[in-house]
Amino acid sequence: MSGFDFSLLTKGGPMMLVIMLMAAVAIVLFIERALYLQRAQIRSKAFLDGIKNTLDRRRLVEALTICEETPGPVASVVKAALMHAGQPSEKLRFAVQEAAIVEIPALERRLGALAAIGQVAPLVGLLGTLFGMIMTFHTFMQGAENATATALANGLWQALVITAASLMLTIPVHLAHHFLTGRVRALTRDIEWAANEIMQYLETEYKGRGVGEESSESLKAEG
Repeated sequence: MSGFDFSLLTKGGPMMLVIMLMAAVAIVLFIERALYLQRAQIRSKAFLDGIKNTLDRRRLVEALTICEETPGPVASVVKAALMHAGQPSEKLRFAVQEAAIVEIPALERRLGALAAIGQVAPLVGLLGTLFGMIMTFHTFMQGAENATATALANGLWQALVITAASLMLTIPVHLAHHFLTGRVRALTRDIEWAANEIMQYLETEYKGRGVGEESSESLKAEG
C-alpha cells in the first residue's frame, strides 16, 4: 500500500498556504498550552495535606515557602489564603477569590485562538473550493480549445484538495481544543477544592488553636 502523496498539496491552490500557516500556528499553540497545563497540574490532595501538617506545627512561614516553590494555580490560591490567615472570614474569602480570578484566566489563555482556527479552517477550505470551481467553469467557458481535460481537472483538483486539507486541519484542532479544555476544567476543580479546603481549615481547626493572629504577626515580622 503506497503512502500519502504530499505532492497533491501543491494542487490545492493559493488557499493551501493559508491552511498550512494555520496548521503551524495550531501546532505551536497546542504544544505551548499542553506543556503549560502539564506544569500547572500537581497532586492537590498531597500538597494540601503537607501544608496542613506544616501549619499544625505552627510554621506558617514554612508553609508559604512551600507554596512559593510549588508551581501551579493551586499553590498560588493556597498561598493567598495563608497570607490572610487569622483575618476575618470576609477578607480571607475575598483574597482567595481574587487569587482564583487571576489564575483561572491564565489557564484559559490562547484556547480561544485555537478554537478560532478550528472554526475558520472549514471556511478557508470552502473559499478554496469555490476558487477551484470558478477556475473550472472559467476554463470551460473559454471554449473547446482551452477546455481540455487537464485544464478542467486542475480546477477540480484544487476544489477537492483544499476541502480535504481544511477538514484534515479542523478535526484534530477541535480534538486538541476539547482535550485542553478538559485539562482546564480539571485544574479549575482542583483550585475550587483546594480553596474551600484551606479556608475551612483556617477558619476552624487553625483558628480554633488560637494561633491565627500569632502566626500573622510573626509573618509580618518576618517580612
